[in-house]
Amino acid sequence: MFRRLSRWAIALPVVLALAGLTGCGSGEPATSASASAGGEAKEVTVFAAASLTGTFTELGKVFEAAHPGTTVRFNFGSSATLAQQIVQGAPADVFAAASPATMKTVSDASPASSPSTFVRNKLQIAVPADNPAKVDDLKDLTDTKVKVALCAEQVPCGAAAVKALDAAGLKVTPVTLEQDVKATLTKVELGEVDAALVYKTDVIASAGKVRGIEFPEADQAINDYPIATLAKAPAGAAAQQFVDLVLSQQGKDVLTKAGFEAP
Repeated sequence: MFRRLSRWAIALPVVLALAGLTGCGSGEPATSASASAGGEAKEVTVFAAASLTGTFTELGKVFEAAHPGTTVRFNFGSSATLAQQIVQGAPADVFAAASPATMKTVSDASPASSPSTFVRNKLQIAVPADNPAKVDDLKDLTDTKVKVALCAEQVPCGAAAVKALDAAGLKVTPVTLEQDVKATLTKVELGEVDAALVYKTDVIASAGKVRGIEFPEADQAINDYPIATLAKAPAGAAAQQFVDLVLSQQGKDVLTKAGFEAP
């Protein structure tokens, strides 16, 4: 059945050790169980941006139902961190990034299939459901009394936030910089901050725990999401089949329902 991988350690020796984890109840190492007797991969390992957690989890189940005996294993996290893990040797079959820049980090280091942009995403201001700081627009985030969380600038959601704030001519001093969008959103959900800049899809996924506020400058900081199979992917054809599912109408329906936009 579907599993989510724990985050890979950055150090290469640890990464290589993780590559020897056993498959789903097969008793065989993941790296040696890539293909069944019939030639179809038993396991597809997908590294994907944290903002894809809900949609890719759903698509993983769809894929497993269509390919009995095959397990889809996910590593969700900051695209920048995932890219570095892949470059340092973490075994992966597919990479789905939240920006072309993070995909380029991987494709520059080792061959990959031509990336396909499969969705786009844009920012909203996330505030607690009761909005205690009375945040109404982007300018309100400049008030020093308003506690703001942002993604770190080196990750896609942080780079988008910088671009949006620059477009508005505003400077915001966050009380925390988080390493991925899920961690940033959690700060709002827990009431630790008054507002955060996160993706629209993450506001929707919160199921009412936070409220999203749109702002015009978000249109100038839209992130394209590329997906590609990686060179020497252990899963081989199955990796491309997963990418094909993401790019299919069924994949588009799952993604757009979650708030992603068509490229």
